[in-house]
Amino acid sequence: MPEHAKQQNATAAARASYERMAWGDACERYLAADRDEPLGADDLERAAHAAHLSGRDHDADALSQRAVHAYEQAGNLERAGLDAWWLAMSLMQRGDMAQAGGWFARAARLVEGLDSPVHGYLAVSAALGELFGGDPASARPKFEFALAMGERFGDNDLRTMARLGLGRSAIVLGDDTAGLALLDDAMVTVTAGEASPVVVGIVYCAVIEACHLIFDLRRAREWTAALSRWCDTQPELVPFRGACLIHRAQIMTFNGAWANAMEEVLRACAYLAETHNVAVADALYERAELCRLRGELAEAEAFYTEASDRGREPQPGLALLRLAQGQTTTAGAALRRSLAEDHAPLERARLLAPYIEVLLATDDVTEAGAASDELTAIAGRIA
Repeated sequence: MPEHAKQQNATAAARASYERMAWGDACERYLAADRDEPLGADDLERAAHAAHLSGRDHDADALSQRAVHAYEQAGNLERAGLDAWWLAMSLMQRGDMAQAGGWFARAARLVEGLDSPVHGYLAVSAALGELFGGDPASARPKFEFALAMGERFGDNDLRTMARLGLGRSAIVLGDDTAGLALLDDAMVTVTAGEASPVVVGIVYCAVIEACHLIFDLRRAREWTAALSRWCDTQPELVPFRGACLIHRAQIMTFNGAWANAMEEVLRACAYLAETHNVAVADALYERAELCRLRGELAEAEAFYTEASDRGREPQPGLALLRLAQGQTTTAGAALRRSLAEDHAPLERARLLAPYIEVLLATDDVTEAGAASDELTAIAGRIA
């Protein structure tokens, strides 16, 4: 068989694996085909997605960069800009903010002067920075612009992420009813199979996180089960499977099934160990929490420390560990610092309950009463 025909067959096999959502196999086949003859822009883009979804971040970055260049060389600036944006998002999610900023800027430059949905994607990333920077009011109009762009261009991924952002913004601003309606709307698109796999995973994880934030355990259980079913259809999926295991462990912990929760956390740690996924830190924090609850205090301290080293805020768990160790003054000081820094009501609620526990242990009934009043007011808002 001529070499060109062999390469065509290899690429066709990679495409078939991609369509089956066999991400690891698709990545391997694409890389093999690329060694024989450089892939075209469309296949580079698919190969990058397959690499990302199979947890091969280094390969995904390299393939994405080549896809951007190939589309730019072909004059398809919109596609080049979109791939540059997704590369920036991946880098940002892994904490590489300097490189992410560079690729966001390149995405903006590529579509400058074009009437393109990429401007909506750029609005999403800008809004996310404001939302998670504590300014949901400024984020909202950017998400609204992104939604309008998604509607105008018929871009389901963009529409879904914009609704997700609007829902999260509404919840942080205190309108839980509107926020949950928007999140449920985003989930309808996801469960109907109308969004790309990367967006599906992002939405599942963000919605479940929002449910935990407002203590809506019913929704958290439902969507965690749905995420688990989605992951099970893709055995080679890595990034969101780890997050799914963590969410499952959180639900089990709430239900008091600590042994089962620990099994899920250990699976998550093993699954994510070879990746740069930020969920590794969350898995370590959950492992620390379970060790603390089971009285394994030395092990808990080690895992809180490792989670913190990887960028995860160790409170309130670390303060509760100090309380269990009899270090009540240290525990109280740590939570006071965290409360002084965090003014978002829902985040404060996560800290206030442990803070009250620490205050009562030190017989500071007055401050415990004030903290309890604040927690009651927040609970009334989300009831």
